[in-house]
Amino acid sequence: MAEPFWGPQTSYLNFCEEDYVVTRYIAEFINTLSSLTFVAFGLYGLFIYPGSPTGPRLVSYCGLIGVGLCSAGYHMTLKYHTQMSDELSMHLLTTPLIYRLLTYKATPQRTKWIGIGLSTLFTIVMVTHMVMDEFLLHASTFGLGVYVIVTGVIKVIPHQVPDPKLRSTLRNTTNMGLAFFILGYIVWLIDDWACRHLTDMRKVVGIPLAFLLELHGWWHVLTAIGGYIAVAVIDLMMSGVLTEDITSHLAWPVPQAVRLVGALRGSSEERKKD
Repeated sequence: MAEPFWGPQTSYLNFCEEDYVVTRYIAEFINTLSSLTFVAFGLYGLFIYPGSPTGPRLVSYCGLIGVGLCSAGYHMTLKYHTQMSDELSMHLLTTPLIYRLLTYKATPQRTKWIGIGLSTLFTIVMVTHMVMDEFLLHASTFGLGVYVIVTGVIKVIPHQVPDPKLRSTLRNTTNMGLAFFILGYIVWLIDDWACRHLTDMRKVVGIPLAFLLELHGWWHVLTAIGGYIAVAVIDLMMSGVLTEDITSHLAWPVPQAVRLVGALRGSSEERKKD
């Protein structure tokens, strides 16, 4: 194997994908490539979905793009500073979304204090995380942030969406985003726990089929879909752009998945009536 372009690893985390197998310029090839899924969804939200990319919408979709770029940089180099940027970017995505939800119809005074509180909490978490070189605080606060976003969206939907059918569609979409995130987390755990077996299987099937067994890459894809759904649903509700075909303009595979869920629910309700 040629000498790695980025030198020895300095990050304290390394995942199951073998390093510098495809090229000496990219440590974890599939993990780097799959990280760009976040960038694709962010660009779609900014420039393809109808509407002007300004204000909170710009922040949210740029957050998705930032997560993808920082994650790709981390997996490409396996350096400590790129790992920190990757983990920082995850909180830079969730924190503005939480702020947008918690300040929904809030007074200016309450909005101000929520902003101060979230900024203080964000600073404490990230400084502690970087100084102590630990992972648990980062992971637990990020998971808590996802929980707050999901519960916040479900709470806001009845107040912001008067139409029952549209309300049901948005609720299903939100739950689907959470399901993608949970599935991604399960895949992430399997990649960690069964790494040795996955590595043996990849050697047996060989490239390119081995790429399908890079489960951390699938974690990127699945959480990118979940993150995009969260950003899109919040953006739709807060901007007031609510129409009957609201999900049809969203990026693949969201419209198809929503239609499938709707069809399954309809079939289930029909069977109950019979």
